[in-house]
Amino acid sequence: MAGGSAADLAPTAAVKIFSAGIAGCVADLVTFPLDTAKVRLQVTKSIATYRGVFGTIITIVRAEGPRNLYNGLLAGLHRQMCFASVRIGLYDTMKLLYAHGAENPGLGTRLLAGSTTGAMTVAFAQPTDVVKVRFQAQAHQPENGSVKRYSSTTDAYRTIARVEGLRGLWKGCLLNIARNAIVNCSELVTYDIIKEQILKNKLMTDNMPCHFTAAFAAGFCTTVVASPVDVVKTRFMNSVPGQYGGGTNCALTMLFKEGPSAFYKGFMPSFLRLGSWNIVMFVSYEQIQRAVVRLQRKAEATVS
Repeated sequence: MAGGSAADLAPTAAVKIFSAGIAGCVADLVTFPLDTAKVRLQVTKSIATYRGVFGTIITIVRAEGPRNLYNGLLAGLHRQMCFASVRIGLYDTMKLLYAHGAENPGLGTRLLAGSTTGAMTVAFAQPTDVVKVRFQAQAHQPENGSVKRYSSTTDAYRTIARVEGLRGLWKGCLLNIARNAIVNCSELVTYDIIKEQILKNKLMTDNMPCHFTAAFAAGFCTTVVASPVDVVKTRFMNSVPGQYGGGTNCALTMLFKEGPSAFYKGFMPSFLRLGSWNIVMFVSYEQIQRAVVRLQRKAEATVS
């Protein structure tokens, strides 16, 4: 990303990958209840089941207990260590690669870099997303005859592989590639450009207020652009075998049975989650990078 003080310039690709993975986990820990509420609102077909993001959180706490707000957290952390480390940590590297080393790459180059790293992550990390969504979507209410589909994260991986085959662990892969390409382009490119313009016009220095502003804008843009794909992806990944003929069939079924508004179900929790997630992640990412670089330089100074 653009910017950086003299003491904090040029973190290596390895530092960026490590920092992005840790920052993604920190952001997930902070915002996971909002993500769970978003998933529940996206998969429910009855508007009476949950009412709004905070109403959904309250309903889950009352009916299932507060621990269920963190259903799938372990899979979520697995996901962030795989997804965030690659899609965010390798963004600058891919941007420089496509720009052939140019210092000021254009919008097309940035979009291509974001699409590439967003799609790359799904190729090997899709199972973590499937398990996370399944855990978040399941409601545990024995009095209503509703029981958990999986007893643990490991059980979820095993059960899905046994019942649905390896294809089950990569269910919705193409949808997720589309979603991650869109999210990455919206999220990283928006953050990159806004931060660059803030620093170029000297509106702020390269510190937390600058990172906060750019991250908030990135979260809003991402929610608007990615919500339809995200809703279809969540529905399809959480569906039982045979319910939908594919991602396109899932989208068409939603359109004809529930109308266009179905694609923006859970928009407010999506925005609250993505906005807060982006703020926590990017602020953490910038600070972790700088801390690691400082430690490296101190270590080098001590050795020399």
